[in-house]
Amino acid sequence: MKTHQFTRSRAILLMVSILSVTTGMAQNDKSNKKAEKAAEVKAMVEAQRYIFKPQTANPMRGRTMQLTSEYTVKVSKDTIVSDLPYFGRAFTAPIDPSKGGIQFNSTNFDYKLETIKKRWQVTIKPTDAGDVQQFFLTIFNNGSATLQVTSTNRTPISFNGYVVERK
Repeated sequence: MKTHQFTRSRAILLMVSILSVTTGMAQNDKSNKKAEKAAEVKAMVEAQRYIFKPQTANPMRGRTMQLTSEYTVKVSKDTIVSDLPYFGRAFTAPIDPSKGGIQFNSTNFDYKLETIKKRWQVTIKPTDAGDVQQFFLTIFNNGSATLQVTSTNRTPISFNGYVVERK
């Protein structure tokens, strides 16, 4: 009878050992994927070749809105292309009603990049975009990002989303 109990305890010990090894391997794999993602994000941010894709818009007044259409801010060393919606209070009406969002192409802008712990803070000040004063983009290691937009004739708005590499 004792030999039978001894076999059960060995079997249980063996199963616990196998579980701990597989759990450890899964954790190592997960940390490797995080490190790879962080290196990928770092490379595209420092090369100024990425696209910000917003998922939600947060107007200064009102509630958070889920975005269902494809909006982007494309960043490269020589051009910023913004195609974002706007929800909020505008102090002057646009001349062209179809240009109601935050839409512009800028080739003349200041780009400042700061690295703070596990994130990058990008400040973009377009000088040829008319109403837009500043984009303040915070990008995290996992690729998620937050964009705050300050305008001359509109209340501020922010967006939550992620960045992908610009091909």
